[in-house]
Parts: sequence; structure tokens; C-alpha cells
Amino acid sequence: MRVLLVTPPMIQLNTPYPATAYLMGFLRLHAADLGLELTQADASLTLFLRLFSAPLVARIADVLRQRARITGRRAPVPPPIAHFLRHARQYVDTVEPAIRFLQRRDPSLAFRIVGRAFLPEGPRFGHLSPPPTPEHAALDEQLLSAFGTLGTTEQARYLASLYIDDLADVWRIGIDPRFELSRYGERLAASATSFDLLHEALTGEPTLIDTTLDELTRELVAQPPEVVAVTAPFPGNVYGAFRMARTIRAAAPKATLILGGGWVNTELRALRDPRIFDYFDYLTLDDGERPVLNLLTRLRGRPAGLVRTYVRKGREVTLENDPTQHDIPQRDTGIPTYEGLPLGDYVSVMEMLNPMHRFWSDGRWNKITLAHGCYWKKCSFCDVSLDYIGRYDRPGEDIVLERIRALITETGETGFHLVDEAAPPAGMRALARRLIDEKLSITWWGNIRFEKTFTPELCGLLAAAGCVAVSGGLEVASNRLLKLMQKGVTVEQVARVTRAFSDAGIMVHAYLMYGFPTETTQDTIDALERVRQLFAAGCIQSAYWHRFAATAHSPIGLHPEKYGITLRPPRDVTFAHNDIEFDDPVGTDHDFLGSGLRKALYNYMHGVGLDADVREWFESRPAGKPRGGRRPRDAQRSIPITTVPRDLIERVLS
Repeated sequence: MRVLLVTPPMIQLNTPYPATAYLMGFLRLHAADLGLELTQADASLTLFLRLFSAPLVARIADVLRQRARITGRRAPVPPPIAHFLRHARQYVDTVEPAIRFLQRRDPSLAFRIVGRAFLPEGPRFGHLSPPPTPEHAALDEQLLSAFGTLGTTEQARYLASLYIDDLADVWRIGIDPRFELSRYGERLAASATSFDLLHEALTGEPTLIDTTLDELTRELVAQPPEVVAVTAPFPGNVYGAFRMARTIRAAAPKATLILGGGWVNTELRALRDPRIFDYFDYLTLDDGERPVLNLLTRLRGRPAGLVRTYVRKGREVTLENDPTQHDIPQRDTGIPTYEGLPLGDYVSVMEMLNPMHRFWSDGRWNKITLAHGCYWKKCSFCDVSLDYIGRYDRPGEDIVLERIRALITETGETGFHLVDEAAPPAGMRALARRLIDEKLSITWWGNIRFEKTFTPELCGLLAAAGCVAVSGGLEVASNRLLKLMQKGVTVEQVARVTRAFSDAGIMVHAYLMYGFPTETTQDTIDALERVRQLFAAGCIQSAYWHRFAATAHSPIGLHPEKYGITLRPPRDVTFAHNDIEFDDPVGTDHDFLGSGLRKALYNYMHGVGLDADVREWFESRPAGKPRGGRRPRDAQRSIPITTVPRDLIERVLS
């Protein structure tokens, strides 16, 4: 039985998403018994490489020129399109060399790229000084500050990444507004209570990106598989997943199609629309090992109960779940494998001049977990009622070390990303000691909680064992709200822990949140002041501010009255259901505050404005009503001054 595991577009470009690697490693254990021939494919990478190739760049230029001839001067031409058309020949000539360079295959090209004459520089280069001329060979101060005079390769990769962003803008603005480098058709799937919009897009007039993906999919199943299992971890993968399924249905009509992944697990738990089964035969929830194994066993003609699996019976959607079946313990899920994936083709981009932020997009990382689920599982905004958070299962250091060694042997890479929901401190300590004792040299980073357990001593041990970065949730940076969300930390504790990491040479990224229930404008301004001080004190090097969303499977979504909000009556849900609209009586204008928060963080991550009054990042309040109703009374007043002492973090650390 030929089984193909697929990651659909779009997702990260620098390293494979781990879902297919994990599932393939598990199914290998049962391949002989079931007669499985296993392969995996990353259509996200394949589509990117096809779109960013000389033939497709030339084709997009022809399409845009033809459109310009038809419209004439009646429609203004966006700057990215205008620049692209003026330099189309140069883009065609440079796109494939630039991609090879970002694949680390042509390092000598760095010298031509940093000369600022090889790549056409579009709007994404606007923040840099113009390229030097023979008469004026001055270097850009921002690039000098970031890379020095000898950081040629890194500087070239930053410039090549801006070049890729310029081309991505051309694809998005000129061809398909649904396309971005890390997502495709995201808005069609994010908490879409009805399948209608996604179905209309799938059956409507295809764009050039659609037809390119269709062509790649037909190539992928040229030798028809008997089973195709597709993972959709995020909303930005869903349109690509369904589009590929539609093409596979036509090209390999006898194939059985299965859909699973993180988006399915969180969004489709109230699925009732039978049209989904025109694309897929089965949908599985939560961890895929047991459901897929039982499905393959049944497809082999052997008796096996289905586990957390949606099927269509007549015109009804049914969730089948054999209560006698149980999930596979983490110790028995096998060793992940990237076999069959073109590891040398992945593209490392560096779009920000921030050393911590590049971990997500730069370099190829082997993915591994210390434990399944979260050992804390109390945060009120998190989907703690779902299996991927609520079921904690730690396999032990022997198995983790076995997987690390196997992946090094297979890939030749010693970089590891711990993709735990929150890596357990005890597990990290045990791993570090084993790595040191066994003289196994790896470079690793991962997500944690800012536990007080992370003392300077432990942080030093982790650094000695190869840990180079951590990320964790500071969220609202308000002790009142941290207590309300049951985060289990305080701002003072986070300051001490992050400083311990930084002092050990481990970079720190903080996840931040705004718009939490009962959060006032004063809360937000005070939170930004605390974040400013954390940056200024060297506690954190990078951060990202998320807008809070109430989700159906979180304590807030299940018990909103405990958090002072009222959920709006849900629409008739037949498809996706996760984010829930709500009313907060506090009435803070979070839409307005968000732009200032993002602007402040962008500058802090570049070392700019760390001494400025936090109110300076917020523009004058716009006139009119905010989204969702009447502008609250305090929105007419100026941004309040922070109530946080300017030396708060300094005093905590001393």
C-alpha cells in the first residue's frame, strides 16, 4: 500500500514542518506488518521554488504587462508592481541565483549582493540608504551596525531576503491577494463557520498560483498512491490542502484521502457540512498515530475500530471513536524521519535585523519534543481542554537522546528546535546533563514557561549544553491580569528569569498579548512600559504582540462569566469554530492601541527608542467609531501617562 504524507502550502521555508516526519517515523514501525510503502512531500517548499523561478517570474511579468495594456492609465499601478515591471528582466536573471544563495549553495554570490548592484531593490529596501555609486561608496549605517564591515554573508542574506519579500509582494498584489510566504488563503479558513467561502474559492476561476499548485500536485501523484494523508496545522494551510485534494481526486480517483493536523483539531470539532467529504474521505482529530494506524489497518481489510475519525454516512457527518482504543504512548511513537524530503532545498531568510527573531526563518532545524502536552495546562486563554495541551506524556531522556542521535545521523545537522508546548524544566535539566556527560554537541532552542525554576545555575547548565535561545509567554505584563489568566508567573519573576537566561548567553523572545478581558488603556500602557524596561535591561531581545482571541476550547470560552465578558451568540456552525466574538464592558479601544504596540516593539528589537516615553509610539486617536460599536468615552482623551516607576525592573534585578 503506497502511502503519501503531505504538507500543503504555505508554511515555513527554512525547515520541514514536523508533522509528516513524526507520522512517518511512527508508521515505519508498522510498515512491514501492513505492507506500507511510505513517502512524504512538502508542497509548501515545492510551490515556493516553482513560483520563485525564472520561468514563473517571466510569466508573471507577461501577465502584468498584458493587464497594464488593457487598463491603460485608468488604474494606478502599486509601487511594487511598477518597480517590478521596470526591472523585470533583472528579476528573471537574478531570482534563481538568489534562491541558490539562500539555500547556502553559492556563498561567493554574497560579494555581489552586498555591492547593491546585482539585485533589483524594490520598496522593501526603502528603509536602507540608496545603493552606493562609484562616486559615493558610503555604506548604509544600519547595515554596518548590524553586520560590521566583515559580515558579508549575513548582510547578503538580509538583502536577498528583502528581494524575496519584494517578489512576494508582486505575487500577492498582482496575482493573488491570498498569497503570502508563510500562509495561503488564511482568511478563508480562520474560524469560518460555513464552508461556503472556501468552496467558492476552490471552484472559482483559478489564479496563476492555483494552476501552478494544481500542476505540482499532478506531478506528485503521477505514480498514484493508494492513500494520501494531508496535515493542515494552520489556517494558512487549509486552502492549499483542499486545493490539492481536489486535484488528487481528479488525477488519482482511487486514492483514499485523509485530513488531520492542528487546525482540524481545534477548528473542526463541530463539523456538520458533508461537502468536506467531496474532498477528503476521512478527517482525524488530535494525535494522528492511532487514528491513522487504525484507518490503514482497516483499509488493509483487517478489523480495526476507528478513533476520533469523521466519516460521511449518506448526507450526515459522523464522528466514530472506538472507546477500547487508546493513544500511543510517546515512548512508542518511533523516531521522526525526514527521509525523502529535499533538505538541501530549504531556504533560509532573514527579514529582520534582530538576532533572536531569525530563529524562526533562518537555518534548518531538526524538530523534537521533550514531552507531549503542557505540564502546567492552567492558562485561561489556552485550549487546555484539548488533547494536544491537556494530555501530558514525557517519554524520558533515553528516548529523546536516541531520537537526537538518529536525526543527526540522518540529516548531518546538529541544530534542534524543541517544539514542546512548554518544555519542562526538569526535562531540560536532565537533557543538558546527558548532553554534557556524553559529549554530544548540539545547538538547541525551544519554548518554555518563565518558571522560577530557571535559576542562574540552571540557565548556565543549559547554555553549556548548547541551548542558545528560549521563547516564553509574558502575555499582558500586568500582575493583575497574569493572575486572572492563571499564568502562574509575575512580571518580577519573568524579569529575574529572563535576565538569568540573558546573562548565560541565551537569547530570549517574549510572547505578549493585548486585549485580554477587563484590560484597560492604562493596563496596556503600563504593560508596554514594563516591556520597554525589560528590553532596556537586556532581559529580552525579541518579542511579538498578539491580539487576544477567546477560543471555544479555553477556560475563557467555556466560562466567560469568570472573566467579566459576554460571548456573542454564535452563528450556525457547520464548518470551523474556534475564535468567539465577545463583549467586554471595559470598552478599551484595542484596535487603536495595537498599532502603537507593534511600532514600539519593532523599534525596541532594533535597539531604538528605549529611553522614549511609551506614549510617543501612539498617533492621535482617529475620528469615528472603532470596529464593533461606539467609541468608548476614554478614547477621546489622550494616552495616559504610565503609572509604572521607570526603574521598576532595575530595582527588581538589583
